[in-house]
Amino acid sequence: MRRTKWTTWVAVAGVTVLLTSGCSLLKSKESQPIDPPQSATGTGGAAETPNVTSLPVNGGVQQKGVAVTLYMKDRNNFVAPVTVQVPTTDAVARKTLEYMVDGAGIGVVPAGFTGLLPKGTTVKGLDINPETKVATVDFSKEFTTYSAVDERKLLEAVTWALTGYSNVQEVRIWVEGKELKQMPLGGLPINGALSRAMGINVERAEGAEFGQSTPVTLYFLGQMDNQEPYYVPVTRMVKLTDDKAKATLEQLIAGPLQKSALSSVMASTVELPKIESKDGIITVNFTDTLLGPDRKAPGEALQSVVLSLTEAAGDAKVQIKVNDDVKVTTTDNQNYSKPVSRPNGVNALKM
Repeated sequence: MRRTKWTTWVAVAGVTVLLTSGCSLLKSKESQPIDPPQSATGTGGAAETPNVTSLPVNGGVQQKGVAVTLYMKDRNNFVAPVTVQVPTTDAVARKTLEYMVDGAGIGVVPAGFTGLLPKGTTVKGLDINPETKVATVDFSKEFTTYSAVDERKLLEAVTWALTGYSNVQEVRIWVEGKELKQMPLGGLPINGALSRAMGINVERAEGAEFGQSTPVTLYFLGQMDNQEPYYVPVTRMVKLTDDKAKATLEQLIAGPLQKSALSSVMASTVELPKIESKDGIITVNFTDTLLGPDRKAPGEALQSVVLSLTEAAGDAKVQIKVNDDVKVTTTDNQNYSKPVSRPNGVNALKM
């Protein structure tokens, strides 16, 4: 595959909490439609045709495509989103899962990213209830041949990929027509439908105890072999608090845990900003400690702030300020003069 260049944005959404027991950059685009409610065999009415773009696929053949966000395992064993262009399809959600099968993404996803669904796995059915927003996916028996060490990662990948679509909030997993109550290798229990409340790449901050903690999902940076950065979501359990926005910013400034392969998005010298939430807008007012020597705010830091805050806040928008001023110059030339919505995706590639 040719050398790739990552963008800042293109499809995720959600909430967080623990599971109880040669390429160019892309910017935001409209949300892609998902599969219609389908029968148990995965057939059903036609979905609305998604917006498409023309792109080279597998060696330069021009095809029309649709953007889908896959959740893959990176070379550091984190589950990370990768938004790619695939040939146009009416069954967008189904196609997303099919590209997450080990080996299916060759030529589409960058080197170093591996599908967590075992080789040979097929999607036998996908039903999306429009009222309850529950997606029920029925996999073939090959689904159970995963590596035991990836058991939880597999659940995270499937759940976060499907709940990235606006009409899916929860996921039920079936194998060969029977609902899974627990994972077959390690015995990880599945208590009903799964949601983003299970977290992703879950870790515990020093001093926090599972069961007496608050989850915050943070976006730090991984790095490809060609030095291109990409965002990795990490759900960190912190000491119990009612102020998740403040805890999120504190942990972003604190950075990745020691010995992590991830990198910080901002310097540890950045002062905790003032945070106010009102009428669906979260205002984050930094001091000039955020700015670099060029008096610019690091673009990756601000993008991470938006991703991290809206992960828990849903439809809220984020207003960035520095010393009460909305005219913030950023290293990536993004405009934060008005409240920013959560992007439709992250780590998008245009081939």
